[in-house]
Amino acid sequence: MTAPDPRVADGDGPPAARPGARGDRAGLLGGLGLGLVMLAIALVVALTGGTSRAAPTHAMVTAGGTQTVEVTLADMRIVPSVIDVPAGTRVILHVTNTDAMRHDLVLASGQRTPLLGTGESATIDVGTVGATTAGWCSVPGHRAAGMTMSIVPVSAASGASTAMPGMDPTPGGTSGGASTGQASPAIDFHAVPAAGWHAYDPTLRPAPGATEHRVTMTVRDTLVEVAPGVRQTLWTFNGTAPGPTLHGKVGDLFTITLVNDASMGHGIDFHAGSVSPDQAMRTIAPGQSLTYQFVADHSGAWLYHCSTMPMSLHIANGMFGAVIIDPPDLAPVADELVLVRSELYLGPQGGTADEAKIDAEKPDAVVFNGYVNQYDHAPIRVKVGDRVRIWVVDAGPQRSAAFHVVGTQFDTVFKEGAYLLKPDNPEHGASQVLDLAPAQGGFVEFTLPAAGHYAFTDHAMVDGERGAHGILEAY
Repeated sequence: MTAPDPRVADGDGPPAARPGARGDRAGLLGGLGLGLVMLAIALVVALTGGTSRAAPTHAMVTAGGTQTVEVTLADMRIVPSVIDVPAGTRVILHVTNTDAMRHDLVLASGQRTPLLGTGESATIDVGTVGATTAGWCSVPGHRAAGMTMSIVPVSAASGASTAMPGMDPTPGGTSGGASTGQASPAIDFHAVPAAGWHAYDPTLRPAPGATEHRVTMTVRDTLVEVAPGVRQTLWTFNGTAPGPTLHGKVGDLFTITLVNDASMGHGIDFHAGSVSPDQAMRTIAPGQSLTYQFVADHSGAWLYHCSTMPMSLHIANGMFGAVIIDPPDLAPVADELVLVRSELYLGPQGGTADEAKIDAEKPDAVVFNGYVNQYDHAPIRVKVGDRVRIWVVDAGPQRSAAFHVVGTQFDTVFKEGAYLLKPDNPEHGASQVLDLAPAQGGFVEFTLPAAGHYAFTDHAMVDGERGAHGILEAY
């Protein structure tokens, strides 16, 4: 297969203003990824809740004089994680990053290494150790995922350490999450956006006629309003969260050029294709790019998201989007929309997502297409009696969805690659909810019987009441 021209993009750029999901079409196969090591790390974190729960690794420093300790950064761990230092001993840390991702080491006493790439090293002169000192990686999410350490003074005679497994003695520090200590802004769920605000356009643009879709997706740090007066610095694909919606047909080839124009490492994972993660989903440093290709072998409403650990933080901080692959012979409809449901875990005003809230699974809001109640402020207009198709993808990262439209029933339901209901089935009934676990997707179809305002909501009521709500205005 010949290499794609990365200058060619299909539907690149942020969305316009009617709520409409983009016409970008993307893919994932020709780059290659994160590496078997990082895939193994992802599985450990997913299955165990993070490497912060791994057993601590100890090093006992020889008493007296100046002693150098070798410290390794890799696999979301700092090894050793506990350094026992006899009283009166001066310690120098020789820190080496052996991981595919960049890391640093920051001490609560103020010393730190620069951000280290693969194979790079730096030293920290800790000085004579007289009090317990915490250390961690400052890359967002890495401390919460388990990259912490403690330097602990001990009795030279007994060698007894005062550190407990998983301890993080810094103010506000925990082994299970990290927070800046700054208050997050409060969401007023009844507030109205300021003049000039535009909703994210939910319209699904038609799939292009070509069977190959070439898309450039650029990762940026972007200051985004997520509720009236509430702003967060999100990590975005092409400047928005969700990123561009990609649309194609079964058998289409997607060639994606991922460009990292952000301040830290990121990757990408397209659920719409089958591809080895080793290279295609690898984390790339700022200034780097990769090519990712996949063939859409199967229809569905597919999630894509950042593949860099911890994925919960990268998804919660805006790195997600949808790929729509039409089932064969899908009939046209009057209105076709895409809603990507996700959660907000607010950090301080203008900051990034709060890792401790993510770890505790306590979202501040649940939203469709990235903004609290946005389609209450910008209702989506549809014509009475016209057939409406709404694709829904649950980006999570944690909570399930129960999509419902008040005042109507779904005569067609397509979920995770199969029809659950079709109107041409003589035994069909109707459906009231499309239920989706995180990363699942599908669509529903219906008509609105009379003029009026039909709310759509997450029928997990607490989530509907904290931002996952909108209006279909039938005329």
